[in-house]
Amino acid sequence: MPIQVDGKTLATDQEGFLLDPSEWNRGVAEFIAQGENLDLTADRWTVVEFVREYFEERQTVPEARTVLKMMGERLGKERGTRRALHDLFPYGYGQQACKIAGMRKPLKLMLDV
Repeated sequence: MPIQVDGKTLATDQEGFLLDPSEWNRGVAEFIAQGENLDLTADRWTVVEFVREYFEERQTVPEARTVLKMMGERLGKERGTRRALHDLFPYGYGQQACKIAGMRKPLKLMLDV
């Protein structure tokens, strides 16, 4: 089912994941986050932007343990925990962070911790 963001129609799957990650931008992220009832705080943006950077370099989504390591490095050791990731994305890293970052729905369940 498509979504409308800034006058542009974007194709999504039934769960709201973008079908084409190249159509993502910050406005799309804000729109999707709003649908997830999440404000994009600085820490959430850090995770979302990391997912995008990782995808651009490797054409794959980082596993949660990679995100946890990055969170510890960029946000401080106390923020690099499963609990902190869950606090940021209560319905799961794969279900919310990847969706907000404009990724297709991850097929691997190793994304959630």
